[in-house]
Amino acid sequence: MRAVQVVAAVLADSRGRILITQRPAGKFMAGFWEFPGGKLQDGESPESALKRELREELGIEVQSARPLMRLSHAYPALQVELDVWRVTRYQGEPHSAEGQALAWVEAQKLSTWKLLPADAPIVTALRMPELMLVTPSPGPDHQAFLHALQRALRQGVELVQLRAPELKHRELLDLTRAAVEVCHSRGARLLLNGEPETALAAGADGLHLSNARLARIQARPLPETFLVGASCHDETGLRMADANRLDYVILGPVQATPSHAHAVPLGWYGFRRLAAQTTLPVYAIGGLSAGDLQRAQQAGAQGVAAMRALWGIQEPDSS
Repeated sequence: MRAVQVVAAVLADSRGRILITQRPAGKFMAGFWEFPGGKLQDGESPESALKRELREELGIEVQSARPLMRLSHAYPALQVELDVWRVTRYQGEPHSAEGQALAWVEAQKLSTWKLLPADAPIVTALRMPELMLVTPSPGPDHQAFLHALQRALRQGVELVQLRAPELKHRELLDLTRAAVEVCHSRGARLLLNGEPETALAAGADGLHLSNARLARIQARPLPETFLVGASCHDETGLRMADANRLDYVILGPVQATPSHAHAVPLGWYGFRRLAAQTTLPVYAIGGLSAGDLQRAQQAGAQGVAAMRALWGIQEPDSS
C-alpha cells in the first residue's frame, strides 16, 4: 500500500470558527471537505510544508504554529500519515487561491460536514477543551463537594472527571447525577471514572477508564456519541487506547505529585516521546496547573489535567 506524508492546519477566525476546504473534482475523494494542507515534498519538514501549502492554497503567511496531533489512516489503496498543526498566528486573509470552496464552521458543528475519514480524530480533538478537572475525593459531605464543583466551574472549567472510587454503587450514582446537573447548568461536560453502566444511568457525558480498567476491556465500552478516555503511563496503555478507539488519553505523571508518590515522573522529555506514540489527544497530568499549558502543548499535549491546581484554590474557607 502506498504511503503519503501530509500536513493539515487547524485555522480559526476571530469568532473561533474553523476553516475547512472542499476537495475539487478530479482529485482523490473529490467533494469531501478537509482541513487545509497537503503533501510533503522530498526533504521537506512538516512545518515548512505547512507554511508552503497555506501560502499556495490560502494566500497567507504562517507566523506561528504548534503541533496538535499525528494521525495514520488507511484508505483502500493509500496510507496517509498526517501531521496536524494548530496555526496560532498568520498574516493575510485566507481566500481560495486555487479555486477550492472554503467554509468557516463552528467546531461543534464540524461533525455534520462530509469530512475526509482521516480527519475525524481532529474533530474530536477540537471538541476537547485545554483543561480537565479531576475531582478529589468527595468526602462525607456531598453538598460541600457540589458547591466546590460549582466554584471550579465558575473559573472556566469545561470538562470534569469525577473520581470517587471509595463510594458504593448507589452513593456514586446519586453523586454523579447531581454533579452532571451542576456541570450541565454551566455548559460543562462530566466524565465518570468508573463503570460504563453507572455513567449511562447517571446521564454522564462519557467515561474515563483507569489504567487497570483499560487493560481489561476488549472493545470501546460506550458508543461514539459519548466521550471515552483512559489514564496511561506507558506505550502499552497508549496502544490499547488506540486499539479500542478511545477519544483521548491522560498521560503521566509528568512531575512528582503526592497522589502518585511512588511513581517515577516522566519529565517533559519522556512525556513528549510517549505522546508521539498515539494518534489520540493527550492530556498531561502530574504536578501541573493551567500555567503549564503552553509547555504541555509544546510537548504535544492537547492540554493539562489537574486536581489541586483547578480545585484546591476554590475550596471553601475553613472558618
